[in-house]
Amino acid sequence: MAKEIATTPYLDQRPGTSGLRKKVPVFQQRHYVENFVQSIFDSLEGFEGQTLVVGGDGRYYNREAIQKILKIAAANGFGRAVVGRGGILSTPAVSALIRSIKAFGGIVLSASHNPGGPEGDFGIKYNVANGGPAPEKVTEAIYARTKEIASFKIEEAPDVDIDSIRVTQLGAMRVEIVDSVENYAALMQALFDFDRIRDAFRSGFTIKFDAMSAVTGPYAHAILEGMLGAAPGSVLNGEPLPDFGGHHPDPNLVYAKHLYDLAMSNKAPDLCAASDGDGDRNLIIGRGRFVTPSDSLAILAANAHLAPGYKNGIAGIARSMPTSGAADRVAAKLGVHMYETPTGWKFFGNLLDASLVTICGEESAGTGSNHVREKDGLWAVLLWLDVLAARKQSVDTIVREHWATYGRNYYSRHDYEEVDSDGANALIKTLRDRLPSLKGKAFGALEVKDADDFAYHDPVDGSDSKNQGLRVMFAHGSRIVYRLSGTGTAGATLRVYIERYEADPAKQFVETQQALSDLIAFSHEIAEIERFTQRKTPSVIT
Repeated sequence: MAKEIATTPYLDQRPGTSGLRKKVPVFQQRHYVENFVQSIFDSLEGFEGQTLVVGGDGRYYNREAIQKILKIAAANGFGRAVVGRGGILSTPAVSALIRSIKAFGGIVLSASHNPGGPEGDFGIKYNVANGGPAPEKVTEAIYARTKEIASFKIEEAPDVDIDSIRVTQLGAMRVEIVDSVENYAALMQALFDFDRIRDAFRSGFTIKFDAMSAVTGPYAHAILEGMLGAAPGSVLNGEPLPDFGGHHPDPNLVYAKHLYDLAMSNKAPDLCAASDGDGDRNLIIGRGRFVTPSDSLAILAANAHLAPGYKNGIAGIARSMPTSGAADRVAAKLGVHMYETPTGWKFFGNLLDASLVTICGEESAGTGSNHVREKDGLWAVLLWLDVLAARKQSVDTIVREHWATYGRNYYSRHDYEEVDSDGANALIKTLRDRLPSLKGKAFGALEVKDADDFAYHDPVDGSDSKNQGLRVMFAHGSRIVYRLSGTGTAGATLRVYIERYEADPAKQFVETQQALSDLIAFSHEIAEIERFTQRKTPSVIT
């Protein structure tokens, strides 16, 4: 029986670029989850009798939240809920499932690459019918509702068994527990030449894929070791754990250093790869060659036609503004349009839906295509495998040939994590005020060509997004970008992006931080980083 329960608002439930993220104890507060989920449904129209997809990355509190969501969905009139077995669905798998069964929308439970556990992070995100994150007009409506909510509806019923593939009833709502991997694996098989990749493994190609005790473990076991025939043991940390085994499930060179060390050793497999907590990010390292996410986007876009799903070419490429300009040069050579958007995958959704682009990417290790409306870590690994199998070359050779053709964008991101929010905001405000005075100013041998606060006009819906990151652009393609991230749960994270373009093949093999050393120094000077953050060095360099 559905019941209406009185509640009082929480004033801290504004969704960010990837939904609402807080520490687990925050979500465990009385009615905290219920308020936010009811506010989602109160902000939507036309879902009576429709289908809702529900799943998450298996982090701590995932199972409890799913039970609440199902009971609230039933009480609010959804006709059907589709849930991954055990509550497990990667973020791209949720998107794929929404699209394939034509669901009304879906709820993703994850804090992506952030740590899990009883004191770790948790998140709730609503995805719309195209499979992508809710646009700003929806998230703002949800936030407005959270500030005034007075009650929520919930079905009074026992918890649903989500560990067995079965169909059951929850009030008037049908609940289907489905295999978490099956639908996604079928989609991957339609995009890539599994026979070709299988032949490569038979011929001795080797891979180590680290699922980081997060959501992609079941997918990697089923697809890499099962369908494609990679050797048993190719998948590391393949069981999703509520606390990710105590590790930080972010596939970068700090938290996956063991993979980098393996790739640089004399025991290196042909490819080392990883994905993050919810399966939407990727790490690519060939034997002796780390591939930056920006380069990976460019190389995949240049070679996508080798995979069956993209054999007719790509319509266009989109990248977030902080991502390097490497993909721009690919788009120019292919004669397709390049779209530069704000950070946040939702900005790619309109472009994908309008068939203006096929391949999208962000410097934060997110790459994807028009097959879903989220970035997709395992998809990126599979496309790399297909390209490697088709070209019969190493990762290192492919990267070197790409640089020789297009030039190299030396690129690095310096993160200052959990800095004082007031200091970080003061840094951005002060620098924003200084931008007009920077044009024409010299820093060493570099002269500032332009400086601005990036704004984006959406060519599909006509919306405008302002204050998306401060750009200091130098002659000959070098630049520094500053922005505050909205993906953390404590303090503020200042991200500084540093880039230099090098066309001369003789100068393309300098160590990255060395090649960027003068720009790194200028990044501190221009923004007075130490003064505002009390940090001399970044927390993470990628």
